[in-house]
Amino acid sequence: MKDVILIEDQVLLRELLTSVIDSTPEMRVVGQTGDGAEGYAMCNTIHADLIILDLLLPNLHGAELLARLKQKRPEVNVLICSGSTTKSSLRRVLKIGVTGFIQKSAPLSELKRAIQLTADGTAYFSAETVEMMRHLMQNDAHCDSLETLTSREREVAQLIAEGYTNKQIAAKLGMSVRTADTHRTNIMSKLDLANVAALTRWAIAKNLVDPGFGFFADN
Repeated sequence: MKDVILIEDQVLLRELLTSVIDSTPEMRVVGQTGDGAEGYAMCNTIHADLIILDLLLPNLHGAELLARLKQKRPEVNVLICSGSTTKSSLRRVLKIGVTGFIQKSAPLSELKRAIQLTADGTAYFSAETVEMMRHLMQNDAHCDSLETLTSREREVAQLIAEGYTNKQIAAKLGMSVRTADTHRTNIMSKLDLANVAALTRWAIAKNLVDPGFGFFADN
C-alpha cells in the first residue's frame, strides 16, 4: 500500500486528488492540509511514500517546505502540482530535488499517471515543465556537457535515465556489469551530477529521452 500526503490549499482540488488516489488500487491518502507549516509537521509525523505539494501555500512556501523536508528525508518522493510556475521557482525545486512536476491544468488522465509513477519513485515531468527545464538548462553549467561524453557514455546515460540497471545495461550493450558501472561513475563525474534523478532531468533537457516518459528517479 502506498501512503500519500496532500498539501494543497485549494479544497476542491484536494478533494479531487483524494478521490483519485483512494480509487486507485494499493494507494491511500493518509494526511492532507492546505497549510504549509502544518503540512511540514505532518510529513515529519507520517512517513508517506509520496507527498503531493503545491508551491503557493499559506504560512510556509512549498519550495521552503520541500527544502526542509529533503534535509531530513532526502529519499522521499515529492510530486509538485502547481497552478502557476515561474522559471525561478522551477529552478529552485529542481535543484532541491523532486520526483515529479505537473501543472494543475493537466488532464486528469495525466495527473493519475503522474501520481502512480512518482509514488513508485519514478520521475515524471509534464511536457510543459520539460520545455521550461530545457530553457533553464540553456544557461546552465551543463549546457555543453553532452559533448564531454563519449558516444558510448551517451548510450549508457540514456539507458540510466530510462531506468535501466547496470546489469540490464550490460546485457543490452554487450559489456560486463563492471564496465557498465564504470561508465555510470564516469558520467556522473563528468556531468557533476549527484544521483539518477539529476541525470534524468539532464537527459530530458538534452533530448536524450522523450517528454512524458516515466523515468526512474532513484535506483
